[in-house]
Amino acid sequence: MRKLKTRVPGTQGTLTAIDLFSGCGGLTCGLTQAGFRVVAAVEIEAKAQATYKLNHPNVQLYESDVRKLDPAAVLKAAGLKSGDLDLLAGCPPCQGFSRLRTKNQKTSVKDDRNNLVREFLRFVRAMKPKTIMLENVPALAKDGRFTRMRNELGLLGYRMVVHTLDAADYAVPQRRMRLIMLASRIHEPVIAAKASNRITVRQALEHVGAPSTTTDYLHGLGESRTASVRALIALIPKNGGSRSDLNDKHQLACHMRSDGFKDVYGRMAWDDVSPTITGGCHNPSKGRFLHPSYNRTITLREAALLQGFPNDYAFDVSHGKEAIALMIGNALPPPFVAAHANALRKGLLAARNRNASNRGRARPR
Repeated sequence: MRKLKTRVPGTQGTLTAIDLFSGCGGLTCGLTQAGFRVVAAVEIEAKAQATYKLNHPNVQLYESDVRKLDPAAVLKAAGLKSGDLDLLAGCPPCQGFSRLRTKNQKTSVKDDRNNLVREFLRFVRAMKPKTIMLENVPALAKDGRFTRMRNELGLLGYRMVVHTLDAADYAVPQRRMRLIMLASRIHEPVIAAKASNRITVRQALEHVGAPSTTTDYLHGLGESRTASVRALIALIPKNGGSRSDLNDKHQLACHMRSDGFKDVYGRMAWDDVSPTITGGCHNPSKGRFLHPSYNRTITLREAALLQGFPNDYAFDVSHGKEAIALMIGNALPPPFVAAHANALRKGLLAARNRNASNRGRARPR
């Protein structure tokens, strides 16, 4: 498979970034598309590390627990000093804040991963990046650790904006509500403007051929279903249909006993965005992941495209469907990242130009 191709603006505008909690590389992909040179990344999980290296071979990847890393050493290895880094970006693992893991929609649960927000702040203190991007689930906004981090960032001289946004408004063909924080100590950060149009499932997938004829191993990974499940899938009306469209005779017994999770065994609609792509995107019992027209779930390549990954983003199929689906579902959508990274980039370059102009005026005549 071809390596990821991205356009990077000229060296005059090149800015440095570090990606914490990089996963399989969605954040790095978006930062690169926005013109940043990612000089280092950190990821603890082995299969995500392997996928990251397939697509970003020139980035120094720390295959480590972030809690065991010295931020100063990471900076030194990248040839940077404290205060030099243009952007520190990351998404601390958010499963501990997920609403499905909270009882009665409380804002937090006891989960060690929640404390990784503090690790992000530890890197900020040591690196003093010019700008910061942090992305997470909306529930993080009400957690005390996030509030304390925001307060400390203010004391460190950072101005910030925090919003909960739908990734579908930023050229990602799926509904995905995410919290994003942009912070800067050299300019007033602003949230990126929304895209003029949403990208639909049709626009994202219409160029993809049949899995049976593809040379893309990821797209060609098959699925194994029982005869009864295959028959049920065939009954779901095309283009947005749901199990609720079926009469009681064709309902699964477990569905008859539950009034929740109505999207399971549902189809996507061609001319709408997809539902949120999760780690269960290969399984019809996990959500509305049936193809709009074919009697199957979306393939993992189609899931990656709905996350906004480039057509040729590489995954090692030997890792298995479960692991790859989890990587894709946990990734940050590159177009969403790129939009907000570009907003920061504009502020960084404007500040750079102002400083250069001020230095020129200060020179003796």
